[in-house]
Amino acid sequence: MATPNTTPNTTPLAVTVVSDVICPWCWLGKARLERGAAESGVPLAITWRPFELNPDMPASGMERAAYRAAKMGKERSDALDAEMIRLGADEGLAFRFDRQARTPNTRKAHMLIAFAGASGRDHALAQSLFEAYFHEGADLADDVVLIERAAAAGLDPDQARLAIADAELSALVGREEAQAQALGITGVPFFILDERYGVSGAQPAEVWREALPEIAAKREGGGAA
Repeated sequence: MATPNTTPNTTPLAVTVVSDVICPWCWLGKARLERGAAESGVPLAITWRPFELNPDMPASGMERAAYRAAKMGKERSDALDAEMIRLGADEGLAFRFDRQARTPNTRKAHMLIAFAGASGRDHALAQSLFEAYFHEGADLADDVVLIERAAAAGLDPDQARLAIADAELSALVGREEAQAQALGITGVPFFILDERYGVSGAQPAEVWREALPEIAAKREGGGAA
């Protein structure tokens, strides 16, 4: 949860983030949202929903350089990485694409986030997974990495181990992704505020600084969507 300057008795604004943990724009969008909330003084209650950018990725993932070269070409890939490094630095995010060896399948990561959501730790886990992938170059298809990150977010390692092997959690992730598609969500990050406003993309912090108080005021005043 973001921790902006708050006034007494202010109910946090519910924000659902539809995201993938290997989406650089999602990590950037999260940071911009939280900065906008801090600057506006609107507290947020953030929860996470899954979106697999590569649902057909092999379970073990793929070598990143080969995957990116095949998808967009090395020159385009390098240019996009450089741009993301620049944008991330503005928000205090240190993207280290040079440390990434593989592009992972993220189904187990989403299963773990869903499991963490039951105890309100999905936000902490999402942040931990973003840092692991984008700053440390960790392989998020590796069970050991996932369990370590779960423990760092305050989850029981043994329960986390069971969660990433749970067929029901995998099915839940699939259903939630289908729900996102039914809502017309075709790209991430996508933000759902107060369960009625949808915002697509990694909006600048300034946009959030202006929008969040307006949305909070409509909620508290009973305004129509």
